[in-house]
Amino acid sequence: MERIKKFIKMNMDAYLFKGVVIGISGGIDSAVVGKLLVDSIGKDKVYGLILPERDTDSNTIDDAKLVCCFLDIEYQVIDITGILRKLGVYSLKPPAFPFPKAIQKVYSKNIWRKENNPFIQDLTTQGDEKFLEALAYYRTKPRIRSAVLYFEAEKRNYAVAGCTNKTEYVTGFYTKWGDEVCDIEPIRHLYKTEVFQLAKELNIPKKIIDKEPSPDIAPGITDEFAIGMDYAELDRILMKIEGGKDLSLENEENVKKLRKCWNLVNLGKQNNYIYHRYFS
Repeated sequence: MERIKKFIKMNMDAYLFKGVVIGISGGIDSAVVGKLLVDSIGKDKVYGLILPERDTDSNTIDDAKLVCCFLDIEYQVIDITGILRKLGVYSLKPPAFPFPKAIQKVYSKNIWRKENNPFIQDLTTQGDEKFLEALAYYRTKPRIRSAVLYFEAEKRNYAVAGCTNKTEYVTGFYTKWGDEVCDIEPIRHLYKTEVFQLAKELNIPKKIIDKEPSPDIAPGITDEFAIGMDYAELDRILMKIEGGKDLSLENEENVKKLRKCWNLVNLGKQNNYIYHRYFS
């Protein structure tokens, strides 16, 4: 933990940033990064942005405010629904207002389920017309959030903090030009299960630690639903792949899927990557 704090302080000084802007999602990753930033450079140099939109879960804003209050940082809530509507993003799906959230969740999950191996289809931008529209629908949201984060950061000569963890990075579970765009990545070397461990050490609120991880960009789509396995299994397999360890006791289909993800990302077939200053 101390090495991460040193890394943050060193990069802030080296690149002459006066502070950091961070998107607070109400999830564990941004809570952990926020706490590391506050402990490294002080709460007065950390500015939080909460960026909800039409499909944001009803608890998200409250959870994000809880994190900001825990961090004791200045923050602002900016609703990006209007921007997304102007772009025509919501026109790709049926209108939300006549349908309860439960129906919206079923609709989103059904689009995902109908694809053969949807996570790989997502990673490689394949699938039928409806699936591709769904990718455009949800990927635009983190890209707009990235633009807002940089707009607020550059007015202050602040850095933008990234909250991508290693599990997301090696599987490609992030959006190109979206949540991966940043100036500093303090937890990109930590698998998701390690982020949970660090959150406990940092005394992150229990509600945030116990919350089911979700990108919160389509109703009902959680991380584990999208990937198709829980984080304990996911990280265990990834660590074995990385370490060249025996995988014979693991689920064969899940191993095959994660090897494919690992290879696609490492070969750069998914994206043209931006290289960040990240902790390693």
